[in-house]
Amino acid sequence: MAPLAIKVFRALWIAQLASNVGSWMQSVGAQWLLVDGRNAPLLTALVSAASLAPVFALSLPAGVLADSLDRRWMLVFSNAFMSLAAGLLTLLTWTGDAGPAVVLMLTFALGCGAAFGGPAWQAVQPDLVPRDQLLAASALASANINIARAVGPALAGALVAWSGPALVFGINTLSFLAVIGVLLAWHTGGRSHGAIGMGPAVASGLRYVRNAPGIRRITLRAALFVAPASALWALLAVVARRSLGLDARGYGLTLAALGVGAVGGALILPYLRGRFSNNAVLAGGTLVYAATLVGVALLRSVPGALAMLLAAGVGWVCCLSILNTAMQLSLPAWVRARSMAVYSVVFMGGQGVGSLVWGAIGNVVGTKATLLAAAAITLMCLATLSVWPLYASTGLLDRDVEPMTDAVPDGAIAASAGPVQIQILYTVEAADQAAFRRAARALATSRRRTGATAWSLWQDVTDQREFVEQYTLPTWGEHLAQREERMTGYDRELEHDAFKLAQSNPEVRHLARPKAMPGVDRGIAVADLKMRGRTR
Repeated sequence: MAPLAIKVFRALWIAQLASNVGSWMQSVGAQWLLVDGRNAPLLTALVSAASLAPVFALSLPAGVLADSLDRRWMLVFSNAFMSLAAGLLTLLTWTGDAGPAVVLMLTFALGCGAAFGGPAWQAVQPDLVPRDQLLAASALASANINIARAVGPALAGALVAWSGPALVFGINTLSFLAVIGVLLAWHTGGRSHGAIGMGPAVASGLRYVRNAPGIRRITLRAALFVAPASALWALLAVVARRSLGLDARGYGLTLAALGVGAVGGALILPYLRGRFSNNAVLAGGTLVYAATLVGVALLRSVPGALAMLLAAGVGWVCCLSILNTAMQLSLPAWVRARSMAVYSVVFMGGQGVGSLVWGAIGNVVGTKATLLAAAAITLMCLATLSVWPLYASTGLLDRDVEPMTDAVPDGAIAASAGPVQIQILYTVEAADQAAFRRAARALATSRRRTGATAWSLWQDVTDQREFVEQYTLPTWGEHLAQREERMTGYDRELEHDAFKLAQSNPEVRHLARPKAMPGVDRGIAVADLKMRGRTR
């Protein structure tokens, strides 16, 4: 509960709770509009898919903007857009013009707003609380969603049964306005990083994820969990209606059971984390969730199904919180929103695609067989945890940026000129060369992660003590950003591990094509800007 003592975090948490309650009410209303129609398993799954699919197209561009613009105004814009979409759905439902196509189209619009604002929400969390409270903040964020899941569906079920879906859509419209009010009252420092082109920014974000083994492993585990787990979310409305014989109130109760279970999971998660490793908690949560898929598929008793859904909520939030917290703790500020956008594409996009696939399967073979198949695949994915676990160092590495302070050729070429090549000359004695090669391989990953598009290591054939590390960046500006904005404490450690094995200070050379350098003869093959001395 410690982060709630921070005024800004508390205000945003409460506002987000109101918005999440409204969103869950909207989801219940939209699915219940379609649950009695033809192809109900597919249509209700499409509601979930429509709200989540936009992350594929929008998350990465939104992550770029969130890394370069004022995140507060991005969130204001996205919530204003969602309020307009929800308001239009309210009006069309009230007038009786909200058929399946309209419901899905406006649900998709709401998903676009959520996908656009999602990276900014994720990236702003570590800026609101101290690093040692980030796990608590992540658990509170999960609890926020799941408290809303406990309250919103139950309230929506009662309101839909009493007045129809238009009322819950209207409440959702107002909930976005509450968030906007808090955001406008929050005064932040503005943009934290300079704006760069969309293409290069997306490329640098993807390059970071590709060259960060810990991040790759987190996204892999997220994909393996959410792909089969999404079956429950896709088919729960049909299970409630056809298998359990429930009305709108009863469907709201099933979602509320999931939410209550998830809140309970958030409360016991610190206890579990204090006694078990991340991998053990992830395995336990996945196993519980797989068992509940079987229970929901087979049970026809409402109390038994609700008990299964309570347990499913615990398993879901344990897995989600472990993965989400590990991701946030593993990212430096300069690329946080873009990398969280990649994670959102994998997790939320996977949930959207999974919902669509499971809905289509359920439409053909029925919900019981579909849920049992999803449980079997969940267990198969769990078995891969012994082969592809989260790394023990996940979330523990120093990701604070430490700018390099040594001199570089000032104003030698334009920031947009490129490509540029960096060469570092090392002298390493024979006894240290095996260790140096290992250190260089680790450093290569760091160079690529922070901007290099190519890296290689060369050894002099006449003097085998001499090595040349060589890496290329797209532009001179990318190199300056690498030095001043992207090198973290962990990257500096990797560089130090290689440098300390050299017999003298490595010599650094900055190379550019002749045409990039004003006043240089174009017939010269390579323009050489020398700078001696350690780059530390």
